[in-house]
Amino acid sequence: MRTCSVAGLAADPRLANLQAQVMNAETGEVLFDRGGLTASRTASVMKVVTAAAALAVFSPDDRFPTTVVKGSEPGSVVLVGGGDVTLSRTATGNETVYPGAAHLDDLARQVRAAWDADPSNPPLTKLILDSSYFGGETWHASWAPTERELGYMPEITALMVDGDRDDPYANTSRRGADAVGRAGDAFASVLGGVSVIERGTAPDGATELGRVWSPTVAQLIDKSLVVSDNTVAEMLARQVAVAVGTGNTFAAIDPAVRQALETYGIARGGIRVIDGSGLSPDNAVPPAYLTRLFAKVEAREGNLGVIRDGLPIAGQRGSLSYADRFAGGNAVAHGAVFAKTGWIDTGYTLGGIVHAQDGTTLTFAIYALGDVSQITADAKVAIDTLTTGLYRCGDELSNE
Repeated sequence: MRTCSVAGLAADPRLANLQAQVMNAETGEVLFDRGGLTASRTASVMKVVTAAAALAVFSPDDRFPTTVVKGSEPGSVVLVGGGDVTLSRTATGNETVYPGAAHLDDLARQVRAAWDADPSNPPLTKLILDSSYFGGETWHASWAPTERELGYMPEITALMVDGDRDDPYANTSRRGADAVGRAGDAFASVLGGVSVIERGTAPDGATELGRVWSPTVAQLIDKSLVVSDNTVAEMLARQVAVAVGTGNTFAAIDPAVRQALETYGIARGGIRVIDGSGLSPDNAVPPAYLTRLFAKVEAREGNLGVIRDGLPIAGQRGSLSYADRFAGGNAVAHGAVFAKTGWIDTGYTLGGIVHAQDGTTLTFAIYALGDVSQITADAKVAIDTLTTGLYRCGDELSNE
């Protein structure tokens, strides 16, 4: 009989409509369950699912290209977006919010050198922007429009610079209304000589004039997890869809991610994937799926160690190191909780791994679902307190 109860903590009204599951990662035994089999909105904990799908399809060292090719008209080149949202308009040598990002001035130097090396080329005067690698709507209908103005999400296009931030050095920065246009203006500026910028597509078999590469998949996942970068998460989800072959739109993400997740042999239990970031309230993942996935993450199965290394850590790293997380009495769990945070207008979430004080490794997922205007940000405190209770109980955690 297990005797350590967190029932009182789980009944905290700040948790609103609670769903949760806790599992012993080593034995697979479920120790605590409150609606764990019901698929519900995850908020940004969805980024773990997106990362797992990406690691099932790509190597951690894979990168994504941005290229420039010769246009079909004399004096024209085509900037071809390959879905790298981290490509930067800042000068080479500067580090933006995206470590390892490629720079447009590097690409422009390659293009100018290749163009000038052929004496038959006329002056380079026209730039064509090709963002066709991603298709469909650029903003999901279920996303709150304020996310763009507040600086958390841009329009999703295959060609953009600095995640379309006004400030390339700020994680949270207002996004624009024309990501492709901003990228084109920035490239034309460093390329020089361009008098006309148009939208179009690259001709088949066009001569490549330059190429730069994104950060690695491992670096992208780290960024998406540690500070909950929505833009990178959407990039990864769309890249998975393209690679799997389901398409390049929002609608292509769900079948692609679910297919990729088959790699891990976990029953998906009604998973529905609307986006890669978790911003949509229409995403649905059961807590039970996450506890099993996190057990594989902790075991570093396949390439899932990349996720383990990218998770925020209570009191030490990323979104769990902020002043409003694991404070006061919950600080006892500093360094022992490795988890992804989540927040949307209709709930707070947390899911990950606990190294309990008795030495047991637990995996958990906690959803506090409801009207956030009613449950307020105090829901985060209640989630942290419940998680700290898991830390204290370890393998003695009771479901009663």
